[in-house]
Amino acid sequence: MSDAIHLEPTQRMECGVCWHVYDPAEGDPVWQIEPGTPFAELPEDWRCPHCDAPREKFMKAEP
Repeated sequence: MSDAIHLEPTQRMECGVCWHVYDPAEGDPVWQIEPGTPFAELPEDWRCPHCDAPREKFMKAEP
């Protein structure tokens, strides 16, 4: 996701398929992503922990 490099490190991202929110402050325990990891720094093969959607299906979550 090339747009991810333009995100603020604290930007929460929402899955467009199941509406799961990735919050960098919480990380992702399913994928063993440490709290504090920005969306742009997630592994390329990271997928939604709830519905398995690819990163490209995520969009900026409203505050």
